[in-house]
Amino acid sequence: MAKLSLGTRLFLSHFIVMLVGLGSFVVLAKLSSPKMFVLRLEQLEHQGFITVRSARTYLVKGFETAWNGSAVWSIIFGASAAGGLSYVAAERIMKPLNQMKAITQKFAAGDLAERMPESVIPEFNQLGNSFNRMASSLEGVEQRRQELISDLTHELRTPLTVVRGYLEELADGSIQPNSELYSRLVTETRRLERLTRDLQELSKAEAGYLSINLRPINLIDLLTTLVEKFTDQLLEDGPILKLDCPDDIPQVMADLDRTEQILVNLLGNAIRYTEKGEITLKVWRTKQEVWIAVIDTGIGISAEDLPFIFERFWRADKSRSRYSGGTGIGLAIARRLVELQGGKLEVTSEIGKGSEFRFCLPTV
Repeated sequence: MAKLSLGTRLFLSHFIVMLVGLGSFVVLAKLSSPKMFVLRLEQLEHQGFITVRSARTYLVKGFETAWNGSAVWSIIFGASAAGGLSYVAAERIMKPLNQMKAITQKFAAGDLAERMPESVIPEFNQLGNSFNRMASSLEGVEQRRQELISDLTHELRTPLTVVRGYLEELADGSIQPNSELYSRLVTETRRLERLTRDLQELSKAEAGYLSINLRPINLIDLLTTLVEKFTDQLLEDGPILKLDCPDDIPQVMADLDRTEQILVNLLGNAIRYTEKGEITLKVWRTKQEVWIAVIDTGIGISAEDLPFIFERFWRADKSRSRYSGGTGIGLAIARRLVELQGGKLEVTSEIGKGSEFRFCLPTV
């Protein structure tokens, strides 16, 4: 049986109420008016009226009395029936809205597990499905937020403990200052800077406060510089970094610094999770866009994790060391930076075979 829309249900409910009111009026008037009229005639006979002509005035008055009485009862019964049906229809319409109100109050109290049940009204069913998807998204964000706070607490505690330990030992003379000690302190403070910088970048990107200076840029110069810089950082037994870029790539309308930030993030991730093999920085053009891809032969990403890879507060492998796993913020920042420049960031990957992160920028 096809489900009726809310508009159809409202129309039918009001139409039925009208029919019930009119029908009850007609039926009661038809049933009660003759009886009341006959009763009036009997009263006239007892008063001594013999002919209808002589009793015309009283007949008319008697009919009016009978009709008025039946009309009053018809109105009372019709109004009661119409009110009852309207109440039932209103309750059925308001039930899912009241359920949604109660669930939102639970959300405000911190309980995000409640969901809207299925409704027989298509519009409310669609609203309920959208509401449930929103609730699931909020629940996931809250869970990842809690996980991020836990991860960041652990990340912050370690360098702070190391720095405090060294400073305390320096203060009481337990150890002597040397270049190696200072190098360790610098490493820990840089780790703290990375965490605070990532959090600041993410908050600005999501709030729309990041400044984007769009202008024509030459990608070849930028890509060549990045490949040279990252190649110098690779070990001899590490992966090989290659650039695959045609000479006729047109200029793109983008922010040079933000584009470099995106590429540094993607190349850094590729190097981090590719111990051996190749990392290719590939560029190609379509009609109105230029695509840039970072293709590696590293550990890859599982199919279950791919839908969440760009979400904030999320990391695929919870067992990764804090020194290699990052904070789960970099890719969220990269995606937002690409979107602010009018492009999109995509990923394909397979466990054990590697990953491909690609994004596009509009041509001039």
